Amino acid sequence: MTQLTPLSFVETDLNALAERKGRVAVVVTPEGKLELSARRVNRLTKGAVQRFVASDGFAKVKPGQIMSMAWPAGMEASAVDVICLARNHSIEDARKVGATLGKLRGNADILLALDSVRRAAEIAFGAVMRDYAFTDHKTSDKGHADGAIVVMCSRHDEIRTAVAPLLAIAEGTFMTRDLVNEPANVLTTTEFADRLSAMRDLGLEVEVLDESELEKLGMRTLLSVGQGSDSPSKVVVMQWNGGAKGDAPLALVGKGVVFDTGGISLKPAGGMEDMTMDMGGAGVVAGTMRALALRKAKANVVGLVGLVENMPSGNATRPGDVVTSMKGDTVEIINTDAEGRLVLCDVMWYAQERFEPAGMIDLATLTGAIIIGLGHENAGVFSNDDALCNAFLKAAMTEGEGAWRMPLGQAYDDMLKSRIADMKNVGGRAAGSVTAAQFLQRFVKPDMPWIHLDIAGVASVKSDTMLSPKGATGWGVMALNRLVANQFEG
Repeated sequence: MTQLTPLSFVETDLNALAERKGRVAVVVTPEGKLELSARRVNRLTKGAVQRFVASDGFAKVKPGQIMSMAWPAGMEASAVDVICLARNHSIEDARKVGATLGKLRGNADILLALDSVRRAAEIAFGAVMRDYAFTDHKTSDKGHADGAIVVMCSRHDEIRTAVAPLLAIAEGTFMTRDLVNEPANVLTTTEFADRLSAMRDLGLEVEVLDESELEKLGMRTLLSVGQGSDSPSKVVVMQWNGGAKGDAPLALVGKGVVFDTGGISLKPAGGMEDMTMDMGGAGVVAGTMRALALRKAKANVVGLVGLVENMPSGNATRPGDVVTSMKGDTVEIINTDAEGRLVLCDVMWYAQERFEPAGMIDLATLTGAIIIGLGHENAGVFSNDDALCNAFLKAAMTEGEGAWRMPLGQAYDDMLKSRIADMKNVGGRAAGSVTAAQFLQRFVKPDMPWIHLDIAGVASVKSDTMLSPKGATGWGVMALNRLVANQFEG
């Protein structure tokens, strides 16, 4: 797994600034007031920082932005990064500043001279989160393998303690990014299950259900997706029991299609290489469980992922086939490329039957339709429970992860009627993301608080976000961790 950039905290030492190599970051306010370390750097550079602050250029710098001075005279540093940061800055501002510094770092050491600046832990978190590169398959470029981040601040022991749970979230997010970025010839269903099994070392209880066990349980819709592949279908169950014994857990259910060709309903060749990310829902569940275990969350949470590969072959499911779900309902498979819901419905039913959870959230890169509707800024949120849904939306907003509630309704559900079975797996072109959610809702028991998150647009993106480079984002780990902290920890 991609390792977090080494992060350490030291007490403010102004005398160390002159001989510090690598990059040095200091803080000034939008009003032009230099913080303590900035004043020392200004003295070392014979007034360069003050001249910059007094220039017309500084007037154009917005709070949260950074200006850099290369090879400053009077210092050993390769660059001084001048951070414009208001004293009453927000968490978002702090993380944005940290993220910018993480991107600027390259392979160099960087000293964040934050003095008594508030939210130092959040700045450090932003730097670590953005300082990510997936380079496992590059022979010459190992990205950010070298260098470290040092935070120089007052109350450094207190800040070190405050950042610990944030680093657990970062590690969980990195796991999600690695899983989503990994090519399908590496991340087979077996390899995925093995990586999740390795989290037993963190205190998670992990079970791997193989095809024979899934057949006995009646998970025929899930098995139908993977039957055209040589890669065996699996369900992995991860339990974190950090809450009171006997308390019902929150259930997280993830779609883990390690590669999606579309099956017999074959996708176009253009862009099919991106379907390595079709296990994004399972990746988020895995990363969230890792984060909860690392920070020893005082809650009971169970994560379940259905791992399959959707391939065309002589044994593949055909359009028009009818299969029976674990629930007992029959499904006419109109389109084999609408396979994620077939995986999720069985795992969701199993989660409810076995664990009787306090609530259930499924995550999936489910539909292209949600990208048409919401782009790459927001995940689609569907729910049968206002309280749980609003709590999640609040958590997502707090963490800066875009999420937008979408509708459900009987008219959409009626679009799933089948002539020969209990339901079809698609409802047609119109409202494709909504009918997919309606299909899943049929496998939610009465009175079960439930959220469906369609993350097709946010799991992997073509351009940088604030906290991640292009590619896998790890969207959802922060929001789900926040939801657990807010709603399920005592």
